[in-house]
Amino acid sequence: MSVDLVGFLAVVLAAYVVPGPDFLVVVRSATEHSAKGRAAALGAQTGLCVHMIAAVAGLSLIATRSPVVYEAIKLLGAAYLVHVGIRAILTARRAARQRRAQRGVTGGPEDAAAPWGPAGNGTAHGRWRSGFTQGFLTNVLNPKAALFFLSVLPQFVHGGGSVTRQILFLGILDILIGVVYWFALVAVAAQLRTLLSRPRIRHRWELATGWLFIAIGVGVAAAA
Repeated sequence: MSVDLVGFLAVVLAAYVVPGPDFLVVVRSATEHSAKGRAAALGAQTGLCVHMIAAVAGLSLIATRSPVVYEAIKLLGAAYLVHVGIRAILTARRAARQRRAQRGVTGGPEDAAAPWGPAGNGTAHGRWRSGFTQGFLTNVLNPKAALFFLSVLPQFVHGGGSVTRQILFLGILDILIGVVYWFALVAVAAQLRTLLSRPRIRHRWELATGWLFIAIGVGVAAAA
């Protein structure tokens, strides 16, 4: 099997380092709980598996060549990102109201450290399912991931062997590199949990990430 591994690895690493929707989902999940961050990472890479299999089967080619199908996928992905952002903002505001009500009863300090909240204190299964679902849907509804397997990845495939086998090889390598990268990112992002245990900082973080999700979703929808 003859593929341009050096060039491929350079492109893949650059693609992972540049922040995007997957990056935001994994980091935000990791700051809630490291297990949720790892689940989001695995969900994102599972979404890539779907794109890889679809590209090999030719389904992605049909989608990207059909303006209606491509636009539908793009708008679904944008709508999901906006949905995640709105939920984050509403969660932040609801938590702020609860803290104000609690201070009125207990008279506690305004910015005392507090548990992360429902997402952090939920069951292990609930955290894993929530993180995995967010990572998976964010990636599988991203038409740019499909375009990567159809337009970028084939540039590193040579005609001396089976094109299908080479695409599968490069796709699997891409997914494995992503798992290592995301897990390392989760380990770093999880360290922010102590800082974010302070309600005021956590509130700002939730609002900031929520609006960022919305902005990315609107940008995806508006993109040509």
